Amino acid sequence: MKNIYPEISPYYTFFLKTGSKHEVYVEQSGNPEGIPVVFLHGGPCSGTKPDHRRFFNPEHYRIILFDQRGCGLSSPFGELENNTTQDLIEDMERIRKQLAITQWLVFGGSWGGALALLYAQQHKNHVLGLIIRAVFLARQQDFDWFTENGAGKIYPEQWHKLLESIPEQCHSNLVQGLWDQLTGEDEVAKRRVAKEWSGWGGQVALGNAYNPNPKGEHITEKMVKQVRMELHYARHNYFITENQILNNCDALLNIPTIIIHGRQDFVCPMEAGYSLHKALPNAEYTVLPDAGHIAQGKEMIHALITATDKFAEQQKPLKFNCPIKP
Repeated sequence: MKNIYPEISPYYTFFLKTGSKHEVYVEQSGNPEGIPVVFLHGGPCSGTKPDHRRFFNPEHYRIILFDQRGCGLSSPFGELENNTTQDLIEDMERIRKQLAITQWLVFGGSWGGALALLYAQQHKNHVLGLIIRAVFLARQQDFDWFTENGAGKIYPEQWHKLLESIPEQCHSNLVQGLWDQLTGEDEVAKRRVAKEWSGWGGQVALGNAYNPNPKGEHITEKMVKQVRMELHYARHNYFITENQILNNCDALLNIPTIIIHGRQDFVCPMEAGYSLHKALPNAEYTVLPDAGHIAQGKEMIHALITATDKFAEQQKPLKFNCPIKP
C-alpha cells in the first residue's frame, strides 16, 4: 500500500491581493520545475494543512496550496463580504497568472472537489487534469441529505443534539435557524450552535472514529466564524444554480479525470460519485469499499497517491520550466 510522502516545507509563500479586503495565503513546495498542481481544501472554511503537501511526489510536482477567502491564514478570517464561489474561482486564476502557470493539475475533495469542477468548467484550457475525491455536487439534495432527511437517520443521537441547539420553532428550517442564532446577539447561543454543528460534521465525517469534544470545551470566536462561513455558502446554495456542475460536464469530457469515492462516505453519499462518473464516462472511477469521507486511512491514501503518481508518470515527457517566484 502506498503512503503519503515525507514532510516538506514551502520554498515560497505570499499573500495574494484580490482587489477587495481579502488577502489570500498562497504557498509553493516541491520541485519548482515540476508539474504544477493546485490543492483545493474543503469546508468551505477548513483551510489547508501541512499534510496536504504530502499527496504529491515532491520530486515531480510543483505543489501550490492556498487558503480560500476567509480561511486558514488568509485574512480577514471569517469575512463573508465578497466571498462567493465565483470570487474563489477568480482567485485561482489570479494565482495561476501570478505564478506564470499555463496549465495545472487541479486536486480537490468534498467542497474542494466541487470548486475544482466549477473552475475547470470555466477555465478548461488551463487544466491539465482533475483528481476529485469525495464528490460533492452542491445540489439541494446533497445538502438536504446532510441537514434534513438523510444522515440524521444514521446518527440520530448527534442529530438531535444539533436540533436542540436552536429553538423548537426553527426546526422546520434548520439552516435558517442555525444562521439566526449565529448572527444574533446571544453569545451563549452562538457558541452552542457552533459546538453542535461542528460535532455533527465530525460525527458524519468520522463515523465510528468520532470522539466527542468534552462538555466544557471552550468554543472560540474563530470556531463560530468558521461555522458561519459554512452556512453562508450553504444558505446561498453555494452561489451556483441547481445541478450546475452535472449540467456543464460536457466541457470536461476531454480533461483527464480521476474520481475517487469511499462507499462509507456519509457526508457525500456514493450516488454523487456515481452521477459524476455517468456525466464523465471517460473518467477513471474508483470506489473504495471501506473508505469514508476524509482523506485518511490506508485505502484512501493508497488511492490518492496512486492517482497523483500515475498522473506524474503520464506527464513525464513534458517539461514545466516555471520560475520559483512570481
